[in-house]
Amino acid sequence: MKYAAFLLPALAAASPVGQVVGNDGWADAPDPNQIQIASASFSGNGCPQGTVSTTISPDKTVVTFGFDGFQTYIGPGFSPTQKTKNCQLHLNLKYPSGFQFSVVESTYHGYAQLEKGVTGTFYSTYYFSQDASATTTTQTSIAGGGIWATGQVYTKADRIPTASYIYSPCGASGILNVNNRIALTSTNSTASGEITNDDATVAFTQQVNIAWRTCK
Repeated sequence: MKYAAFLLPALAAASPVGQVVGNDGWADAPDPNQIQIASASFSGNGCPQGTVSTTISPDKTVVTFGFDGFQTYIGPGFSPTQKTKNCQLHLNLKYPSGFQFSVVESTYHGYAQLEKGVTGTFYSTYYFSQDASATTTTQTSIAGGGIWATGQVYTKADRIPTASYIYSPCGASGILNVNNRIALTSTNSTASGEITNDDATVAFTQQVNIAWRTCK
């Protein structure tokens, strides 16, 4: 079983983006430990019921998802329905009132084996349920062949531009959704490929930095 760990406040404390802008200029951000994950759930064909374990740490700052079904395949012998999968993670968060926070960067790790002609693309879309129209999406593509033909660990590092920040609703709670989708395409009908995170030696992790601002 693979694991995706969300470490929401930990990196913010050491990051220069862990600040807010007030009327008097830069000010210290609220204690990042005040962010708590009240609950976590998931949905999508990449994480059907019975294939995911979820654990929230005692201090409610880390949630870990274990995946058995987030796997995509393409090529002879595979159904077209297997070439794309998505898993949407829903985090019910509590945070200090009077502030908003935004996802700033994420890092993913996984495994890909792609023959020449096969391309794998990993999309991540971030949004809060209270404003589902405000989203930001990142993507990373891997072209098959070369070192990828025999299989390699990959890293997807997102750095969301300032203009693309999405901010949580003002108040003291919000639901952050992270919709992860993996899609395989091919220009060679005889080539095969897979992107999967079911190898026991490979961890699929996500570390999220946050930026704060005062509510207006």
